[in-house]
Amino acid sequence: MRDVRINTIEMHTGGEPLRIITSGYPEIKGNSILEKRRFVRDNLDNLRQLLMFEPRGHYDMYGALLVEPCHPEADLGVLFLHNEGYSTMCGHAVIALGRYAVDQGIVKAVEPTTTVKIECPCGLVIANVDVKDGQSGAVSFLSVPAFAFSTDQNIDVPGYGTVKYDIGYGGAFYGLVSAKQLGLDVHESSTRDLVQAADKISTAIKENIKLSHPESNDLAFLYGTILTDGKDTFSNCASANICVFADKQVDRSPTGSGVTARIAVQMAKSQISKGQTRQFESVTKSLFEATAEEVFNYGPHQAVRVRVKGKAHYTGESVFTLEQDDRIGKGFLLK
Repeated sequence: MRDVRINTIEMHTGGEPLRIITSGYPEIKGNSILEKRRFVRDNLDNLRQLLMFEPRGHYDMYGALLVEPCHPEADLGVLFLHNEGYSTMCGHAVIALGRYAVDQGIVKAVEPTTTVKIECPCGLVIANVDVKDGQSGAVSFLSVPAFAFSTDQNIDVPGYGTVKYDIGYGGAFYGLVSAKQLGLDVHESSTRDLVQAADKISTAIKENIKLSHPESNDLAFLYGTILTDGKDTFSNCASANICVFADKQVDRSPTGSGVTARIAVQMAKSQISKGQTRQFESVTKSLFEATAEEVFNYGPHQAVRVRVKGKAHYTGESVFTLEQDDRIGKGFLLK
């Protein structure tokens, strides 16, 4: 006998998986998207573990739970799931969800560009989906207000000494560090070594730096650390990075909210100008484009809205079940 039945659409953006949960969850309560995020975290976390963990998922699985939006302009709402909990923003997921919304008829397809408004925990994100001959294609999105929280700061990191870092917000907070000062190379070093360094930096920042966000304390936490190739000044060449977030989870894409945070910091340090488009490369060699389109004041910060562009692909559909006597099937991770 099966007491759980959950339907999903499977996609990836630049190699980063996305499991879109379309049905099977109980009612999700809350009068705001952040209240819904808290409700799912506090009451339905067993379903996150069932879908993200083995034997149905893996250590680096990522999910998007579709919910009724609370924002009056939104076409759909979404909560983001990963190996540790629930994110506030996910660019690779927004890119995939843009295609999904058009292909499923949630938003009527309009050529050459269809606008999809997605309510994320960080706010309303506007996606533009390329449509040609009725087929969806590449997707760009305009970020929530992004800003540099701090720049050119130093922190002691066990095993690495004094490390210079920035903190940027692109819907989630990230530490930004050039891998070279750690004796590492984002192209050549092993993923294991890069993950270890990024995780230790994240731990040091969390233990020593108090973050704040102009709108909500629910957004004021460090999501991860992005190690870069140090090529932050504007160039026509792609800048490579690896994003390590949540519990040592590695993003296969360039990280939509991450490159948003990088652009915000580069703007704050006058390394890039409004309207200049940069490419960012991931560990899979996939590329996102990012452009600062607006500059404005946001609380105590000079903020930017960043447009990020990429392409998502479908990989399948799934129906997941759980038998009542399957203890192991409730989800586990091997570290």
